[in-house]
Amino acid sequence: MRSSSLTACGATAVAVAVSVWIGTGLGGTATVNAVSNYGSLAAAVFATLSTAAAARRSAGRRRAAWTMLAIAVGGWALGTAMWIYYDTVLHVAPFPSPADFAYLVFPVAASIGLALFPTGYTGHSPSRLAIDAFIIAAALFQISWVTVLQPVYEAGGSGRFAMGLSIAYPVGDVVVIMVALLVLARARTGHRRTLALLTTGAILMAVSDSVFVYLTARNAFDTASVADIGWVLALLCIGLAGLSHGGEVGVARLRPPSRAALSLPYLPTAVAVAVCAPVCFRTPGMGGLFVSSVLLVVAVMARQFFVVRENRALLEIVADQAMRDPLTGLANRALFNDRLAHAMQLHQRDRQAAAVLSLDLDDFKLVNDNLGHPAGDVLLKLVAERIQSCVRPGDTVARLGGDEFAVLMEGSTEHARVVAHRVISAFDETFAVDGHGLLLRPSVGLALASPDDLGLTADELLKHADVAMYSAKKSRTGGVHTFDAELHGLGHGDPAGLIEAIGARRSGATAVELLGQVRHAIDHDGLSVVYQPKFDLADGRVVGVEALVRWPHPERGLLGPDEFLPLVREHGLTRALTDFVLARALDDVCGWRRRGFDVPVAVNVFAPSLSDLALPDRILGELHDRTLSPAVLTIEITEDLLLDDLERASAVLAALRWHGVRVAIDDFGSGYSALRYLGELPIDEVKLDRGFIAPILDDRRAAAIVRAVVDLAHVLGVTTVAEGVENEATAIRLREYGCEVAQGFHFSRPIPAAEVGDLLATASAARAPA
Repeated sequence: MRSSSLTACGATAVAVAVSVWIGTGLGGTATVNAVSNYGSLAAAVFATLSTAAAARRSAGRRRAAWTMLAIAVGGWALGTAMWIYYDTVLHVAPFPSPADFAYLVFPVAASIGLALFPTGYTGHSPSRLAIDAFIIAAALFQISWVTVLQPVYEAGGSGRFAMGLSIAYPVGDVVVIMVALLVLARARTGHRRTLALLTTGAILMAVSDSVFVYLTARNAFDTASVADIGWVLALLCIGLAGLSHGGEVGVARLRPPSRAALSLPYLPTAVAVAVCAPVCFRTPGMGGLFVSSVLLVVAVMARQFFVVRENRALLEIVADQAMRDPLTGLANRALFNDRLAHAMQLHQRDRQAAAVLSLDLDDFKLVNDNLGHPAGDVLLKLVAERIQSCVRPGDTVARLGGDEFAVLMEGSTEHARVVAHRVISAFDETFAVDGHGLLLRPSVGLALASPDDLGLTADELLKHADVAMYSAKKSRTGGVHTFDAELHGLGHGDPAGLIEAIGARRSGATAVELLGQVRHAIDHDGLSVVYQPKFDLADGRVVGVEALVRWPHPERGLLGPDEFLPLVREHGLTRALTDFVLARALDDVCGWRRRGFDVPVAVNVFAPSLSDLALPDRILGELHDRTLSPAVLTIEITEDLLLDDLERASAVLAALRWHGVRVAIDDFGSGYSALRYLGELPIDEVKLDRGFIAPILDDRRAAAIVRAVVDLAHVLGVTTVAEGVENEATAIRLREYGCEVAQGFHFSRPIPAAEVGDLLATASAARAPA
């Protein structure tokens, strides 16, 4: 970028110096001619190299366009080299000569090259473009005929061939200008600077060629003149255009034609009328006819102007609708990509920060499946309104498809983080849809392009945001996931592969409502915790309690875990529920301690939570905040849920045990990996599933399994706890097998925290000496 700027400044300085030298005639005729010849050759070589470099940086039609332009100015450079040979070596100035044919390569190749430039879709038909081109060409030809060609024709010259060659210059230039103006008028914003330089070069070249033809016809082209200055400046503009081209910019999109594009055919027509008027009035009998013809043309043009204005207004409406999502009114994917490309241009050029937020609604399919697609559409509109309420006016909010949204933010990465958290908070309130209060959560990913990340492209930034969003969806932990080095390796694969298959959905509108309600209950202490006491089979002492969650639903009454835990598991609420139960249980432990009782508590942790390496720190932090010893807590993992990463889970459990927290396998024997977990995980306690315990009095095989597990636990140094003990006979049999602890309705039902204290007080009084 810096080298291109230095090259452009140097070329401009040289061109200005040559033009000033020619204009002032410094050094005499011979010196001025030499400066003109070699200055023109240097400008032509510069333009050739610049356009060739632009072709090398481009692809597709754009590469072909720049290649033709390089051929055009290359032909002009060859013609100039031949002219220098004639002038300095042979000391002749022949016309026509082979140099003229090299010069004429320019209008042919330049016209083709300009026509090849893609200008994006504008809704114009090829016929419309052809008519516009014909109008402009005819008007320019009339201007050229009156100002240049007619005097050349009348002067005659050295022959028909020479006259035809002289006329070929301005005619060819008319075509070049026509194509350049049409392409410029229909160019996209990112390409206009380059095409404006090319158009300026074409106009300067045409003016200079016309001056050359005129002076040649008058036998007055003996020394360097204004034509030479025009050629140098024309070639400078073309070379600068090649330097300014930086590859493809933006995306093709529907847009209405600009006012310049609409008025372009009329401007040369008006100029042609003004130029031809004096000639017509000097011709006898043509004045009245010319005036009536002009009035007729003006009337037709005026009518066409009003039609065009109305059509343009309609096209603006259609173009805007084409860039908008018809349901929500937000930007669609095409408009979002266009603005993202522009933002990344500013990021590369001006080091302006940019950020993309990718958002996907969790469990949106439940709404469509159970409430219907019209309800889903209403929900999407409400979501769009909430997202828009969180951003600045300059930010772009888009619906990319389905329940996927994106936000483009420019100018500050800190602002992007603030907006991301606003969006998360905006979903705390329920959405009122068809009489149902729906509480949906989004998975949000954020990707930042800081001023130092200049290597990022628009596609990469959007992909990074998607990867972060899918990471959030997989973890189901809530909050904003920001793309960082840890996620970088995932950005090269299919981000959809990060999503785990979600289990079967619960059907009915009640499932949708219940999901939102359980989320609200977890976030606002709407759940309760009861405790199942654990008794020592040897002496009947209470040796601990197990925390069990219940949901006192305002309409359905007290709900057991079987009625809402499947929703918790399926929809990523396990961490939030675990944190709630852990905090409540430890608070109750503190309450019992104040009454003089130290009783350990067991809290269930869902198997997926064991892949979270931060879990030990969170648990130890909760204990530290309450000045509780880690020995007061037992973490129970449910064995019927398979662990995704046994090695990672083992590391998490080992960290907990190292600090003194006990670890137990709950519902041992109900799943498929009992012995594997017992052998590979760091375990302190095994809780035998009630399905094994209940039949041991009547089923010899069940009794043998329980005895074998108890014996194996003793060998491994692991405590055994029997669940679901319903009668005294089962308790006696377990004591005979060597089982240490039991819990079940025979001993106590699950009771609130206050009753636990009363139970401990009663047991303490019973054991106290008289």
